[in-house]
Amino acid sequence: MSLREAIDSGEFILTTEVGPPKGIHLDEMVEEAEHCRGMVAGVNVTDVQSSVMRTSSLVGCLKLQEAGLPAVLQMVCRDRNRLSLQSELLSAATMGVTDVLCLTGDYTTLGDHPQAKPVFDLDAVQLLQAAKGLMEGHDMAGEELDGEPPVFCLGCVVNPGAEPLEPQIMKLHKKIRAGAEFVQTQAVYDPEIFGNFMEQAGDLGVPVLAGIVMLKSAGMANYMNKFVAGVSIPDNLVQRMKDAQKGERAQVSIEITVELVNELKGMCQGIHMMPLGWNHHVPAVLKECGLV
Repeated sequence: MSLREAIDSGEFILTTEVGPPKGIHLDEMVEEAEHCRGMVAGVNVTDVQSSVMRTSSLVGCLKLQEAGLPAVLQMVCRDRNRLSLQSELLSAATMGVTDVLCLTGDYTTLGDHPQAKPVFDLDAVQLLQAAKGLMEGHDMAGEELDGEPPVFCLGCVVNPGAEPLEPQIMKLHKKIRAGAEFVQTQAVYDPEIFGNFMEQAGDLGVPVLAGIVMLKSAGMANYMNKFVAGVSIPDNLVQRMKDAQKGERAQVSIEITVELVNELKGMCQGIHMMPLGWNHHVPAVLKECGLV
């Protein structure tokens, strides 16, 4: 089932993600996604995530499509102006990549090329509007497209743990008005915080997929608490990872993820897994939660 079909059916939606390599060999990326074949409606391919130079999301999507896997193109505004963004959207549609997650993008100083000049000609709302315009048969300059316009399934992101929360919700509503048909959230570890977000957001009219990053260590959890805005990992989860012996960490992480999914799934319309190279553990999580 494709992402579009999953949304239209109203079924609970499962997605995951992979990251392209810093190089030209994408076989391992495809193999990682293979673990979730038949279980997820979409596999996000990150777009120069955290401003670390890698192979492009579009090329990664094409490789997944060649393997018969459902690819979701991530597109950030950081590195391209409106000409390039619209051109890449058309290029993606030409190759059959039509599920697109629109993001503003992390600042370049966070990555491995801190001297890189950021663009940010558009933000995520404007990118959604541009994509919607292409679907209507025109570009941002009002010029008509040649032939049949593309058809996209557009998505956006939100941070449920942001403080203050109100600006996030206001922008989310703008994104949905601009054309977003699904929402994937930043990492969630506290169901109470997520429940408050869902209550404050109200009836959005589009499915919300709660995001979960699988914890790999207590050090990773502490780093996220300190440096990732809006992410709050409860002390008891950090302690569980700290208490786990090296050979037990993966199993403890799976147990924590299962607990989170079971607590969150009743509040939303889907789950977006961010396994950071641990897609081979995702099937165990989904099966344990009764989602596959």
